Amino acid sequence: MLNYLTTASRLFLRNTVPISSRGNYNIICRFYRRMDRAVVRCVPWESKLTISFVLDGSNKQMLRDQTEELGKALARIANSIIKGQGKAKKSKKNKGAPTDAQEPATAVRLYYNGDFVAGDAINSDAWQDGAVLHVGDSKYTVERNPPTFTTAELPASLLAGFPVCPKLKIEFGDLKDCRFKWFKESKSGAGDEERRGETDWTEAGSERVFIPSNMDIGSKLKLTCTPGDGKRCGMDKELITIGTVEAGPGTCTFDNRHMYTNKVTDDTAIRVVSYNILADVYAQTDLSKTVLYPYCTPYALELDYRQSLIKKELSGYNADIICLQEVDKNVFADSLSPALDAFGFDGVFRIKEKQHEGLATYYRRSKFKLLSQHDIMLSEALKSDPIHEELLDRVSSNPALKEKVVQRSTTLQVSVLQCLNDPSKKICVANTHLYWHPKGGNVRLVQMSVALKQLQQVITQSYPDASLLFSGDFNSTPSSGVYQLVSQGALPSTHPDWSSNGPDELCPMEVSNPFQLSSACGEPAYTNYVGGFHGCLDYIFMDPRVLQVEQMIPLPSHQEITTCQALPSVSHPSDHIALVCDLRWK
Repeated sequence: MLNYLTTASRLFLRNTVPISSRGNYNIICRFYRRMDRAVVRCVPWESKLTISFVLDGSNKQMLRDQTEELGKALARIANSIIKGQGKAKKSKKNKGAPTDAQEPATAVRLYYNGDFVAGDAINSDAWQDGAVLHVGDSKYTVERNPPTFTTAELPASLLAGFPVCPKLKIEFGDLKDCRFKWFKESKSGAGDEERRGETDWTEAGSERVFIPSNMDIGSKLKLTCTPGDGKRCGMDKELITIGTVEAGPGTCTFDNRHMYTNKVTDDTAIRVVSYNILADVYAQTDLSKTVLYPYCTPYALELDYRQSLIKKELSGYNADIICLQEVDKNVFADSLSPALDAFGFDGVFRIKEKQHEGLATYYRRSKFKLLSQHDIMLSEALKSDPIHEELLDRVSSNPALKEKVVQRSTTLQVSVLQCLNDPSKKICVANTHLYWHPKGGNVRLVQMSVALKQLQQVITQSYPDASLLFSGDFNSTPSSGVYQLVSQGALPSTHPDWSSNGPDELCPMEVSNPFQLSSACGEPAYTNYVGGFHGCLDYIFMDPRVLQVEQMIPLPSHQEITTCQALPSVSHPSDHIALVCDLRWK
Protein backbone atom coordinates (compact mmCIF):
# COMPACT_ATOMS: atom_id res chain seq x y z
CA MET A 1 0.00 0.00 0.00
CA LEU A 2 2.90 2.34 0.75
CA ASN A 3 5.03 1.41 -2.27
CA TYR A 4 4.30 4.71 -4.00
CA LEU A 5 5.73 6.76 -1.11
CA THR A 6 9.22 8.20 -1.44
CA THR A 7 11.96 7.25 1.00
CA ALA A 8 11.49 10.59 2.75
CA SER A 9 7.76 9.95 2.97
CA ARG A 10 8.32 6.55 4.55
CA LEU A 11 10.66 8.03 7.12
CA PHE A 12 8.08 10.71 7.92
CA LEU A 13 5.36 8.14 8.43
CA ARG A 14 7.64 5.89 10.46
CA ASN A 15 8.50 8.70 12.81
CA THR A 16 5.06 10.30 13.12
CA VAL A 17 2.41 7.60 12.61
CA PRO A 18 1.85 5.01 15.34
CA ILE A 19 2.51 1.44 14.29
CA SER A 20 -1.11 0.54 14.88
CA SER A 21 -2.16 3.23 12.39
CA ARG A 22 0.63 2.87 9.82
CA GLY A 23 -0.81 2.67 6.32
CA ASN A 24 -4.09 4.24 7.35
CA TYR A 25 -5.65 5.73 4.23
CA ASN A 26 -6.98 8.87 5.87
CA ILE A 27 -3.64 9.65 7.52
CA ILE A 28 -1.86 9.28 4.21
CA CYS A 29 -4.35 11.63 2.59
CA ARG A 30 -3.83 14.23 5.30
CA PHE A 31 -0.07 13.84 4.98
CA TYR A 32 -0.11 14.34 1.24
CA ARG A 33 -2.15 17.49 1.46
CA ARG A 34 0.82 19.02 3.32
CA MET A 35 3.34 18.12 0.59
CA ASP A 36 4.19 19.87 -2.67
CA ARG A 37 3.08 17.70 -5.54
CA ALA A 38 4.03 17.30 -9.17
CA VAL A 39 1.11 15.50 -10.78
CA VAL A 40 1.89 13.49 -13.91
CA ARG A 41 -0.84 12.04 -16.11
CA CYS A 42 0.52 9.36 -18.41
CA VAL A 43 -1.74 6.77 -20.06
CA PRO A 44 -0.80 4.28 -22.81
CA TRP A 45 -3.61 5.29 -25.16
CA GLU A 46 -2.36 8.88 -25.48
CA SER A 47 0.91 10.02 -27.05
CA LYS A 48 1.58 12.85 -24.59
CA LEU A 49 1.80 13.20 -20.84
CA THR A 50 1.06 16.22 -18.66
CA ILE A 51 3.18 17.56 -15.80
CA SER A 52 1.52 19.93 -13.33
CA PHE A 53 2.89 21.67 -10.26
CA VAL A 54 2.77 25.01 -8.46
CA LEU A 55 5.86 27.28 -8.25
CA ASP A 56 5.83 30.58 -6.40
CA GLY A 57 2.05 30.57 -6.42
CA SER A 58 1.82 30.05 -10.17
CA ASN A 59 0.29 26.94 -11.73
CA LYS A 60 2.66 25.24 -14.17
CA GLN A 61 1.31 22.70 -16.65
CA MET A 62 3.25 21.15 -19.50
CA LEU A 63 2.26 18.78 -22.28
CA ARG A 64 5.17 16.65 -23.50
CA ASP A 65 5.62 13.65 -25.79
CA GLN A 66 5.87 10.39 -23.88
CA THR A 67 8.79 9.30 -26.08
CA GLU A 68 10.73 12.55 -25.59
CA GLU A 69 13.96 12.39 -23.57
CA LEU A 70 13.63 13.55 -19.99
CA GLY A 71 16.43 16.09 -20.41
CA LYS A 72 14.40 18.04 -22.95
CA ALA A 73 11.37 18.14 -20.66
CA LEU A 74 13.45 19.35 -17.72
CA ALA A 75 15.10 21.99 -19.92
CA ARG A 76 11.67 23.18 -20.98
CA ILE A 77 10.65 23.54 -17.34
CA ALA A 78 13.82 25.56 -16.65
CA ASN A 79 13.27 27.80 -19.69
CA SER A 80 9.64 28.48 -18.76
CA ILE A 81 10.76 29.55 -15.30
CA ILE A 82 13.40 31.89 -16.74
CA LYS A 83 10.82 33.43 -19.08
CA GLY A 84 8.46 33.93 -16.20
CA GLN A 85 11.13 35.59 -14.13
CA GLY A 86 12.10 37.76 -17.06
CA LYS A 87 8.54 39.00 -17.57
CA ALA A 88 8.22 39.79 -13.88
CA LYS A 89 11.46 41.77 -13.79
CA LYS A 90 10.97 43.54 -17.11
CA SER A 91 8.10 45.58 -15.67
CA LYS A 92 10.37 46.76 -12.84
CA LYS A 93 13.41 47.71 -14.94
CA ASN A 94 14.49 51.27 -15.27
CA LYS A 95 14.58 52.62 -18.81
CA GLY A 96 18.37 52.80 -18.71
CA ALA A 97 18.91 49.23 -17.57
CA PRO A 98 20.39 46.74 -20.07
CA THR A 99 17.74 44.68 -21.89
CA ASP A 100 19.82 41.61 -22.73
CA ALA A 101 20.74 40.55 -19.20
CA GLN A 102 20.44 36.77 -18.83
CA GLU A 103 18.78 35.13 -15.85
CA PRO A 104 20.81 32.39 -14.19
CA ALA A 105 19.54 28.94 -15.17
CA THR A 106 17.35 27.20 -12.60
CA ALA A 107 18.59 23.70 -11.78
CA VAL A 108 15.83 21.21 -12.62
CA ARG A 109 16.46 17.53 -11.90
CA LEU A 110 14.50 14.36 -11.28
CA TYR A 111 15.40 11.74 -8.68
CA TYR A 112 13.99 8.29 -8.06
CA ASN A 113 14.81 6.20 -4.97
CA GLY A 114 17.49 8.77 -4.17
CA ASP A 115 19.23 8.34 -7.54
CA PHE A 116 19.52 10.92 -10.31
CA VAL A 117 17.39 9.99 -13.33
CA ALA A 118 19.45 10.18 -16.54
CA GLY A 119 18.47 12.81 -19.08
CA ASP A 120 18.29 10.26 -21.93
CA ALA A 121 15.49 8.29 -20.23
CA ILE A 122 12.18 8.73 -22.04
CA ASN A 123 9.42 10.62 -20.26
CA SER A 124 7.04 7.68 -19.92
CA ASP A 125 9.71 5.72 -18.02
CA ALA A 126 11.27 8.60 -16.10
CA TRP A 127 8.25 10.13 -14.38
CA GLN A 128 7.55 7.35 -11.92
CA ASP A 129 5.24 7.52 -8.95
CA GLY A 130 7.29 8.51 -5.89
CA ALA A 131 10.06 10.25 -7.82
CA VAL A 132 11.17 13.68 -6.58
CA LEU A 133 11.36 16.72 -8.86
CA HIS A 134 13.89 19.39 -7.86
CA VAL A 135 13.22 22.87 -9.23
CA GLY A 136 15.86 25.13 -7.75
CA ASP A 137 15.35 24.92 -3.99
CA SER A 138 11.83 23.53 -4.34
CA LYS A 139 11.09 19.81 -4.20
CA TYR A 140 8.00 18.02 -5.42
CA THR A 141 6.83 14.47 -4.89
CA VAL A 142 5.79 13.05 -8.24
CA GLU A 143 2.36 11.43 -8.27
CA ARG A 144 1.73 9.51 -11.43
CA ASN A 145 -1.92 9.08 -12.34
CA PRO A 146 -3.32 9.91 -8.91
CA PRO A 147 -7.09 9.80 -8.36
CA THR A 148 -8.46 12.92 -10.04
CA PHE A 149 -11.90 14.43 -10.53
CA THR A 150 -12.45 15.12 -14.21
CA THR A 151 -15.89 16.57 -13.49
CA ALA A 152 -17.05 18.17 -10.26
CA GLU A 153 -20.19 20.31 -10.17
CA LEU A 154 -22.96 21.22 -7.76
CA PRO A 155 -26.61 21.61 -8.84
CA ALA A 156 -28.12 25.04 -9.33
CA SER A 157 -31.31 24.34 -7.36
CA LEU A 158 -30.99 23.93 -3.59
CA LEU A 159 -34.13 23.18 -1.59
CA ALA A 160 -34.34 22.64 2.15
CA GLY A 161 -35.20 19.03 2.86
CA PHE A 162 -34.15 17.80 -0.60
CA PRO A 163 -30.89 15.98 -1.45
CA VAL A 164 -28.00 17.93 -2.97
CA CYS A 165 -26.08 15.51 -5.18
CA PRO A 166 -22.78 16.60 -6.77
CA LYS A 167 -22.03 15.55 -10.32
CA LEU A 168 -18.69 13.79 -10.10
CA LYS A 169 -16.55 11.83 -12.54
CA ILE A 170 -13.25 10.38 -11.47
CA GLU A 171 -10.15 9.09 -13.23
CA PHE A 172 -7.77 6.59 -11.63
CA GLY A 173 -10.06 6.21 -8.64
CA ASP A 174 -13.45 5.14 -7.37
CA LEU A 175 -16.18 7.39 -6.02
CA LYS A 176 -16.76 4.98 -3.13
CA ASP A 177 -13.22 5.70 -1.94
CA CYS A 178 -13.57 9.48 -2.06
CA ARG A 179 -13.94 11.67 1.02
CA PHE A 180 -16.48 14.47 1.35
CA LYS A 181 -16.94 17.43 3.66
CA TRP A 182 -19.92 19.74 3.41
CA PHE A 183 -19.98 23.24 4.87
CA LYS A 184 -22.74 25.78 5.24
CA GLU A 185 -22.25 29.50 4.99
CA SER A 186 -22.43 31.78 8.01
CA LYS A 187 -21.85 35.51 7.69
CA SER A 188 -19.64 37.37 10.17
CA GLY A 189 -21.60 39.20 12.83
CA ALA A 190 -22.40 42.88 12.54
CA GLY A 191 -20.22 43.63 15.58
CA ASP A 192 -17.12 42.13 13.98
CA GLU A 193 -15.96 45.26 12.17
CA GLU A 194 -12.73 43.79 10.77
CA ARG A 195 -14.39 40.71 9.26
CA ARG A 196 -17.77 42.14 8.36
CA GLY A 197 -18.98 40.67 5.06
CA GLU A 198 -16.51 37.77 5.10
CA THR A 199 -17.83 34.24 4.82
CA ASP A 200 -17.36 31.71 7.59
CA TRP A 201 -18.00 28.04 6.85
CA THR A 202 -19.39 25.61 9.39
CA GLU A 203 -18.89 21.89 8.76
CA ALA A 204 -22.27 20.29 8.14
CA GLY A 205 -21.79 16.76 6.80
CA SER A 206 -19.40 14.10 5.55
CA GLU A 207 -21.50 12.02 3.14
CA ARG A 208 -21.55 12.23 -0.63
CA VAL A 209 -25.12 13.55 -0.58
CA PHE A 210 -26.16 16.42 1.69
CA ILE A 211 -29.70 17.37 2.69
CA PRO A 212 -29.92 21.00 3.84
CA SER A 213 -32.42 21.86 6.57
CA ASN A 214 -34.70 24.84 7.04
CA MET A 215 -31.92 26.34 9.18
CA ASP A 216 -29.78 26.55 6.03
CA ILE A 217 -32.25 28.64 4.02
CA GLY A 218 -30.48 31.70 2.62
CA SER A 219 -27.01 30.13 2.93
CA LYS A 220 -24.65 28.88 0.28
CA LEU A 221 -23.08 25.44 0.56
CA LYS A 222 -19.49 24.37 0.05
CA LEU A 223 -18.20 20.89 -0.71
CA THR A 224 -14.60 19.79 -0.31
CA CYS A 225 -14.10 16.42 -1.94
CA THR A 226 -10.93 14.34 -2.03
CA PRO A 227 -10.60 11.75 -4.83
CA GLY A 228 -9.29 8.36 -3.76
CA ASP A 229 -8.73 4.79 -4.90
CA GLY A 230 -8.58 3.06 -1.51
CA LYS A 231 -4.80 3.34 -1.32
CA ARG A 232 -3.99 6.97 -2.07
CA CYS A 233 -5.73 10.25 -2.52
CA GLY A 234 -5.59 13.04 -5.08
CA MET A 235 -5.92 16.78 -4.89
CA ASP A 236 -8.89 18.24 -3.04
CA LYS A 237 -11.60 19.86 -5.11
CA GLU A 238 -13.56 22.73 -3.58
CA LEU A 239 -17.01 23.61 -4.88
CA ILE A 240 -19.28 26.44 -3.77
CA THR A 241 -22.89 26.72 -4.83
CA ILE A 242 -23.87 29.64 -7.02
CA GLY A 243 -27.17 30.21 -5.25
CA THR A 244 -28.43 29.76 -1.72
CA VAL A 245 -30.69 27.18 -0.14
CA GLU A 246 -34.35 28.02 -0.72
CA ALA A 247 -37.44 26.87 1.11
CA GLY A 248 -38.88 23.58 -0.12
CA PRO A 249 -42.53 23.07 -1.06
CA GLY A 250 -43.47 21.48 2.22
CA THR A 251 -45.33 18.18 2.04
CA CYS A 252 -45.08 16.45 -1.34
CA THR A 253 -47.37 13.84 -2.86
CA PHE A 254 -44.77 11.13 -2.38
CA ASP A 255 -43.95 11.75 1.28
CA ASN A 256 -46.63 9.38 2.62
CA ARG A 257 -45.60 6.75 0.07
CA HIS A 258 -42.06 6.77 1.45
CA MET A 259 -43.39 5.40 4.74
CA TYR A 260 -43.94 2.10 2.91
CA THR A 261 -40.46 2.07 1.34
CA ASN A 262 -38.12 3.26 4.07
CA LYS A 263 -35.98 0.12 3.80
CA VAL A 264 -34.40 -1.75 0.91
CA THR A 265 -35.99 -5.13 0.23
CA ASP A 266 -34.19 -8.36 1.12
CA ASP A 267 -32.69 -10.71 -1.46
CA THR A 268 -35.95 -12.60 -1.96
CA ALA A 269 -37.86 -9.52 -3.14
CA ILE A 270 -37.59 -6.83 -5.82
CA ARG A 271 -38.98 -3.33 -5.53
CA VAL A 272 -39.86 -1.94 -8.97
CA VAL A 273 -40.66 1.64 -9.99
CA SER A 274 -42.08 2.79 -13.32
CA TYR A 275 -42.38 6.53 -13.84
CA ASN A 276 -42.90 8.98 -16.70
CA ILE A 277 -41.04 11.98 -15.26
CA LEU A 278 -42.18 14.54 -17.92
CA ALA A 279 -39.36 15.58 -20.22
CA ASP A 280 -38.20 19.16 -19.98
CA VAL A 281 -38.49 19.49 -23.76
CA TYR A 282 -42.25 19.11 -23.29
CA ALA A 283 -42.69 20.96 -19.99
CA GLN A 284 -41.12 24.17 -21.29
CA THR A 285 -43.20 24.66 -24.43
CA ASP A 286 -45.75 27.46 -24.72
CA LEU A 287 -48.39 24.79 -25.25
CA SER A 288 -47.53 23.23 -21.91
CA LYS A 289 -47.51 26.51 -20.02
CA THR A 290 -50.70 27.96 -21.50
CA VAL A 291 -52.85 24.99 -22.55
CA LEU A 292 -51.74 21.70 -20.96
CA TYR A 293 -50.68 22.92 -17.51
CA PRO A 294 -51.93 26.50 -17.11
CA TYR A 295 -52.77 25.77 -13.47
CA CYS A 296 -49.13 24.96 -12.62
CA THR A 297 -47.04 27.73 -11.05
CA PRO A 298 -44.36 28.61 -13.65
CA TYR A 299 -41.37 27.95 -11.37
CA ALA A 300 -42.70 24.45 -10.64
CA LEU A 301 -42.26 23.61 -14.34
CA GLU A 302 -38.59 24.63 -14.29
CA LEU A 303 -36.21 21.72 -14.76
CA ASP A 304 -33.98 22.35 -11.74
CA TYR A 305 -36.97 22.57 -9.42
CA ARG A 306 -38.61 19.41 -10.77
CA GLN A 307 -35.32 17.50 -10.69
CA SER A 308 -34.93 18.28 -6.98
CA LEU A 309 -38.33 16.72 -6.35
CA ILE A 310 -37.71 13.74 -8.63
CA LYS A 311 -34.38 12.89 -6.99
CA LYS A 312 -35.93 12.98 -3.52
CA GLU A 313 -38.91 10.93 -4.68
CA LEU A 314 -36.83 8.24 -6.36
CA SER A 315 -34.28 7.97 -3.56
CA GLY A 316 -37.05 7.57 -0.99
CA TYR A 317 -38.53 4.56 -2.76
CA ASN A 318 -35.36 2.50 -2.06
CA ALA A 319 -36.10 0.58 -5.23
CA ASP A 320 -34.15 -2.21 -6.88
CA ILE A 321 -35.24 -1.54 -10.47
CA ILE A 322 -36.38 1.84 -11.81
CA CYS A 323 -37.83 2.27 -15.30
CA LEU A 324 -38.21 5.90 -16.40
CA GLN A 325 -39.80 7.41 -19.47
CA GLU A 326 -39.44 10.89 -20.97
CA VAL A 327 -35.90 11.31 -19.71
CA ASP A 328 -34.03 14.21 -21.29
CA LYS A 329 -30.58 13.21 -22.51
CA ASN A 330 -28.86 15.85 -20.37
CA VAL A 331 -31.01 15.01 -17.37
CA PHE A 332 -29.84 11.40 -17.51
CA ALA A 333 -26.15 12.33 -17.72
CA ASP A 334 -25.99 15.46 -15.58
CA SER A 335 -28.68 15.06 -12.95
CA LEU A 336 -30.27 11.65 -12.46
CA SER A 337 -27.24 9.40 -12.92
CA PRO A 338 -24.94 11.34 -10.55
CA ALA A 339 -27.69 11.34 -7.91
CA LEU A 340 -28.78 7.73 -8.31
CA ASP A 341 -25.17 6.58 -8.47
CA ALA A 342 -24.73 8.06 -5.00
CA PHE A 343 -27.76 6.04 -3.86
CA GLY A 344 -26.33 2.78 -5.20
CA PHE A 345 -27.70 2.55 -8.75
CA ASP A 346 -26.20 1.98 -12.16
CA GLY A 347 -28.23 2.98 -15.19
CA VAL A 348 -28.54 2.68 -18.95
CA PHE A 349 -30.16 5.10 -21.38
CA ARG A 350 -31.75 4.80 -24.80
CA ILE A 351 -32.65 7.98 -26.62
CA LYS A 352 -35.47 8.11 -29.14
CA GLU A 353 -34.34 8.73 -32.68
CA LYS A 354 -34.92 12.36 -33.75
CA GLN A 355 -35.84 13.23 -30.14
CA HIS A 356 -34.07 14.77 -27.16
CA GLU A 357 -35.62 12.37 -24.64
CA GLY A 358 -35.75 8.65 -24.13
CA LEU A 359 -35.85 5.75 -21.70
CA ALA A 360 -33.70 5.05 -18.65
CA THR A 361 -33.43 1.87 -16.62
CA TYR A 362 -31.61 1.86 -13.29
CA TYR A 363 -30.79 -1.15 -11.11
CA ARG A 364 -29.33 -1.51 -7.62
CA ARG A 365 -25.77 -2.66 -8.17
CA SER A 366 -25.59 -4.49 -4.83
CA LYS A 367 -28.37 -6.83 -6.04
CA PHE A 368 -28.04 -7.04 -9.83
CA LYS A 369 -25.50 -7.29 -12.60
CA LEU A 370 -26.27 -6.14 -16.16
CA LEU A 371 -25.75 -9.05 -18.55
CA SER A 372 -26.76 -7.49 -21.86
CA GLN A 373 -28.88 -4.89 -23.64
CA HIS A 374 -31.19 -5.43 -26.60
CA ASP A 375 -32.70 -2.00 -27.35
CA ILE A 376 -34.55 -1.43 -30.60
CA MET A 377 -36.66 1.16 -32.37
CA LEU A 378 -39.95 -0.65 -32.98
CA SER A 379 -40.56 0.72 -36.49
CA GLU A 380 -37.06 -0.31 -37.62
CA ALA A 381 -37.50 -3.79 -36.18
CA LEU A 382 -40.84 -4.14 -37.98
CA LYS A 383 -39.26 -3.24 -41.31
CA SER A 384 -35.99 -5.14 -41.04
CA ASP A 385 -36.31 -8.16 -38.74
CA PRO A 386 -37.65 -11.32 -40.46
CA ILE A 387 -39.55 -12.34 -37.33
CA HIS A 388 -42.04 -9.55 -38.10
CA GLU A 389 -42.51 -10.43 -41.77
CA GLU A 390 -46.11 -11.62 -41.37
CA LEU A 391 -47.08 -8.57 -39.30
CA LEU A 392 -45.40 -6.23 -41.77
CA ASP A 393 -47.33 -7.80 -44.65
CA ARG A 394 -50.62 -7.21 -42.86
CA VAL A 395 -49.79 -3.64 -41.91
CA SER A 396 -48.58 -2.93 -45.45
CA SER A 397 -52.04 -3.74 -46.75
CA ASN A 398 -53.06 -0.32 -45.39
CA PRO A 399 -50.51 2.27 -46.60
CA ALA A 400 -51.93 4.99 -44.32
CA LEU A 401 -51.44 2.88 -41.21
CA LYS A 402 -48.03 1.66 -42.33
CA GLU A 403 -46.87 5.22 -42.91
CA LYS A 404 -47.97 6.28 -39.45
CA VAL A 405 -46.31 3.28 -37.80
CA VAL A 406 -42.95 3.60 -39.54
CA GLN A 407 -42.75 7.34 -38.84
CA ARG A 408 -42.82 6.75 -35.10
CA SER A 409 -39.55 6.74 -33.14
CA THR A 410 -41.03 4.64 -30.32
CA THR A 411 -38.30 2.61 -28.65
CA LEU A 412 -38.12 -0.58 -26.62
CA GLN A 413 -35.35 -0.66 -24.02
CA VAL A 414 -34.39 -4.19 -22.98
CA SER A 415 -31.90 -4.91 -20.17
CA VAL A 416 -31.18 -8.41 -18.91
CA LEU A 417 -30.22 -8.47 -15.23
CA GLN A 418 -28.81 -11.27 -13.10
CA CYS A 419 -29.32 -11.54 -9.36
CA LEU A 420 -25.99 -11.42 -7.54
CA ASN A 421 -27.09 -13.57 -4.59
CA ASP A 422 -28.55 -16.25 -6.89
CA PRO A 423 -27.07 -16.21 -10.44
CA SER A 424 -29.74 -18.66 -11.60
CA LYS A 425 -32.32 -15.86 -11.33
CA LYS A 426 -32.42 -13.53 -14.32
CA ILE A 427 -34.87 -10.79 -15.24
CA CYS A 428 -35.46 -9.38 -18.70
CA VAL A 429 -36.44 -5.80 -17.91
CA ALA A 430 -38.35 -4.11 -20.75
CA ASN A 431 -39.16 -0.41 -20.70
CA THR A 432 -41.15 1.54 -23.28
CA HIS A 433 -43.29 4.59 -23.99
CA LEU A 434 -45.89 3.87 -26.67
CA TYR A 435 -47.42 6.33 -29.16
CA TRP A 436 -49.30 9.09 -27.37
CA HIS A 437 -52.20 10.11 -29.64
CA PRO A 438 -55.72 9.47 -28.23
CA LYS A 439 -56.78 8.03 -31.59
CA GLY A 440 -53.62 5.95 -31.98
CA GLY A 441 -54.89 2.70 -30.50
CA ASN A 442 -54.25 0.86 -33.79
CA VAL A 443 -50.65 2.12 -33.93
CA ARG A 444 -50.05 1.08 -30.32
CA LEU A 445 -51.35 -2.41 -31.05
CA VAL A 446 -48.82 -2.82 -33.84
CA GLN A 447 -46.08 -1.44 -31.62
CA MET A 448 -46.96 -3.80 -28.79
CA SER A 449 -47.07 -6.77 -31.16
CA VAL A 450 -43.55 -5.94 -32.33
CA ALA A 451 -42.31 -5.46 -28.77
CA LEU A 452 -43.67 -8.78 -27.53
CA LYS A 453 -42.18 -10.65 -30.48
CA GLN A 454 -38.79 -9.01 -29.91
CA LEU A 455 -38.86 -9.92 -26.23
CA GLN A 456 -39.78 -13.50 -27.06
CA GLN A 457 -36.75 -13.70 -29.34
CA VAL A 458 -34.37 -12.27 -26.71
CA ILE A 459 -35.55 -14.66 -24.02
CA THR A 460 -35.91 -17.86 -26.05
CA GLN A 461 -32.63 -17.46 -27.93
CA SER A 462 -30.39 -15.99 -25.25
CA TYR A 463 -31.94 -16.30 -21.78
CA PRO A 464 -34.54 -19.09 -21.69
CA ASP A 465 -34.48 -19.07 -17.89
CA ALA A 466 -35.18 -15.33 -17.58
CA SER A 467 -38.47 -13.89 -16.36
CA LEU A 468 -40.01 -10.90 -18.16
CA LEU A 469 -40.72 -7.63 -16.35
CA PHE A 470 -42.36 -5.14 -18.72
CA SER A 471 -42.87 -1.56 -17.48
CA GLY A 472 -43.67 1.76 -19.04
CA ASP A 473 -46.11 4.38 -20.16
CA PHE A 474 -48.28 2.42 -22.56
CA ASN A 475 -50.71 5.29 -23.19
CA SER A 476 -53.42 2.67 -22.93
CA THR A 477 -56.33 2.43 -20.49
CA PRO A 478 -57.52 -0.91 -19.05
CA SER A 479 -60.25 -1.04 -21.72
CA SER A 480 -57.73 -0.73 -24.55
CA GLY A 481 -56.61 -3.38 -26.97
CA VAL A 482 -53.03 -3.12 -25.75
CA TYR A 483 -54.01 -3.92 -22.18
CA GLN A 484 -56.21 -6.82 -23.28
CA LEU A 485 -53.42 -8.21 -25.49
CA VAL A 486 -50.88 -8.13 -22.68
CA SER A 487 -53.08 -9.28 -19.80
CA GLN A 488 -55.33 -11.79 -21.60
CA GLY A 489 -52.85 -13.18 -24.12
CA ALA A 490 -54.73 -12.47 -27.34
CA LEU A 491 -56.76 -9.82 -29.16
CA PRO A 492 -59.44 -10.47 -31.81
CA SER A 493 -59.63 -8.60 -35.07
CA THR A 494 -62.97 -7.17 -33.96
CA HIS A 495 -61.54 -5.06 -31.16
CA PRO A 496 -62.56 -1.39 -31.67
CA ASP A 497 -58.96 -0.15 -31.33
CA TRP A 498 -58.24 -1.40 -34.85
CA SER A 499 -60.55 1.35 -36.08
CA SER A 500 -59.44 3.94 -33.54
CA ASN A 501 -58.65 6.52 -36.25
CA GLY A 502 -61.48 5.73 -38.63
CA PRO A 503 -61.81 3.56 -41.75
CA ASP A 504 -58.78 5.05 -43.54
CA GLU A 505 -56.44 3.27 -41.14
CA LEU A 506 -58.56 0.18 -40.54
CA CYS A 507 -56.41 -2.95 -40.59
CA PRO A 508 -58.04 -5.60 -38.39
CA MET A 509 -56.06 -8.69 -37.43
CA GLU A 510 -55.73 -11.20 -34.66
CA VAL A 511 -52.62 -10.83 -32.53
CA SER A 512 -51.32 -12.85 -29.59
CA ASN A 513 -48.98 -12.53 -26.65
CA PRO A 514 -46.43 -15.34 -26.14
CA PHE A 515 -46.06 -14.46 -22.44
CA GLN A 516 -48.31 -14.87 -19.44
CA LEU A 517 -48.38 -11.44 -17.81
CA SER A 518 -50.42 -9.59 -15.23
CA SER A 519 -50.42 -6.01 -13.96
CA ALA A 520 -48.55 -5.92 -10.65
CA CYS A 521 -50.28 -2.69 -9.61
CA GLY A 522 -53.71 -3.66 -10.89
CA GLU A 523 -55.80 -1.02 -12.63
CA PRO A 524 -55.59 2.26 -10.67
CA ALA A 525 -58.23 4.90 -11.34
CA TYR A 526 -55.49 7.02 -12.89
CA THR A 527 -51.72 7.27 -13.26
CA ASN A 528 -51.92 10.44 -15.35
CA TYR A 529 -53.89 13.46 -14.08
CA VAL A 530 -53.95 16.70 -16.06
CA GLY A 531 -56.53 19.43 -16.53
CA GLY A 532 -58.30 17.81 -19.45
CA PHE A 533 -57.76 14.10 -18.79
CA HIS A 534 -57.16 11.52 -16.12
CA GLY A 535 -56.77 7.80 -16.59
CA CYS A 536 -54.60 4.75 -16.06
CA LEU A 537 -51.86 4.66 -18.72
CA ASP A 538 -48.86 3.15 -16.89
CA TYR A 539 -48.25 -0.45 -15.87
CA ILE A 540 -45.73 -2.90 -14.46
CA PHE A 541 -46.38 -6.27 -16.09
CA MET A 542 -44.84 -9.39 -14.55
CA ASP A 543 -45.00 -13.16 -14.91
CA PRO A 544 -47.25 -14.43 -12.07
CA ARG A 545 -45.77 -17.91 -12.41
CA VAL A 546 -42.36 -16.63 -11.28
CA LEU A 547 -43.12 -13.56 -9.19
CA GLN A 548 -45.88 -12.66 -6.79
CA VAL A 549 -46.95 -9.21 -5.61
CA GLU A 550 -46.04 -8.64 -1.98
CA GLN A 551 -47.27 -5.06 -1.81
CA MET A 552 -48.33 -2.26 -4.11
CA ILE A 553 -47.33 1.09 -2.66
CA PRO A 554 -50.57 3.13 -2.41
CA LEU A 555 -50.89 6.02 -4.82
CA PRO A 556 -51.32 9.55 -3.46
CA SER A 557 -54.86 10.35 -2.36
CA HIS A 558 -57.20 12.18 -4.71
CA GLN A 559 -57.05 15.16 -2.39
CA GLU A 560 -53.24 15.25 -2.61
CA ILE A 561 -53.37 15.06 -6.40
CA THR A 562 -55.97 17.79 -6.79
CA THR A 563 -54.72 20.21 -4.12
CA CYS A 564 -53.30 22.37 -6.92
CA GLN A 565 -56.04 21.30 -9.36
CA ALA A 566 -53.99 18.75 -11.32
CA LEU A 567 -50.45 17.59 -12.16
CA PRO A 568 -47.70 18.71 -12.31
CA SER A 569 -47.69 21.02 -9.29
CA VAL A 570 -45.36 22.55 -6.73
CA SER A 571 -45.56 19.28 -4.77
CA HIS A 572 -45.45 16.82 -7.68
CA PRO A 573 -42.86 17.02 -10.50
CA SER A 574 -44.66 15.21 -13.33
CA ASP A 575 -48.07 14.83 -14.91
CA HIS A 576 -47.79 11.08 -14.22
CA ILE A 577 -47.68 9.19 -10.92
CA ALA A 578 -44.97 6.65 -10.20
CA LEU A 579 -46.02 3.03 -9.89
CA VAL A 580 -44.17 1.22 -7.08
CA CYS A 581 -44.53 -2.40 -6.04
CA ASP A 582 -42.66 -5.13 -4.19
CA LEU A 583 -42.41 -8.46 -5.98
CA ARG A 584 -41.20 -11.68 -4.38
CA TRP A 585 -39.65 -14.67 -6.10
CA LYS A 586 -41.82 -17.79 -5.90
